[in-house]
Amino acid sequence: MARVTIVFGVLLIILGLVGFWGTGSIHYTALIPTWWGLALCAGGALAISPSEKRRKIFMHINVTVGLLGLIGAIAAALQGYGHARSLGEDPDYIALTAKLTMAGLLLIYVNLCVRSFIKARRSRQV
Repeated sequence: MARVTIVFGVLLIILGLVGFWGTGSIHYTALIPTWWGLALCAGGALAISPSEKRRKIFMHINVTVGLLGLIGAIAAALQGYGHARSLGEDPDYIALTAKLTMAGLLLIYVNLCVRSFIKARRSRQV
């Protein structure tokens, strides 16, 4: 799962950079997925270890980072959409798409991690 974490981190970095360039390189908040991706890449690199204990600790930290990012992305998307609609305006669809894409990537990542954790626990009990 450590390598999967790095892959999802790289995908988030790419999402942030594409969003930043897509907004004309003026909205630095478009780089937020990049920071989450860097955190996941660092955590994934730390989780590559022959020590099972170290690997478990860092993967639990990584899935927590992923879950917090998921919650934050969903909350930001809902808040941005609701705020724009309350003003009678159309939401910023580039930003909304980036937030929902980040949420989707992190939902898949957290789901994969939880399934991996369940599988590991079941294999130890047998």
